[in-house]
Amino acid sequence: MKKTATSHVVGPETELREEYRFDYTKAKPNRFAGQPGEHRVIVVLDPDVAAVFETPDSVNEVLRALIKTMPKPRFTGRKPRRARSTT
Repeated sequence: MKKTATSHVVGPETELREEYRFDYTKAKPNRFAGQPGEHRVIVVLDPDVAAVFETPDSVNEVLRALIKTMPKPRFTGRKPRRARSTT
């Protein structure tokens, strides 16, 4: 037996109001929003890792030190080869 679509009845409690009052005194700034023009990437740290760092600057300092120890990628000047088609 096929199910038939039920009609959705819109009551006065589900209709949109003409005007909504928003209490801006209770609003909080978005702590994740950067300043206009800034490029930021949000990374969520595990609690045990976050406990080691006190500020975002300390995280960046450690990551920059780690980047300096990483080997540089070799550039041969050639473009990578494409995989051959099997057709």
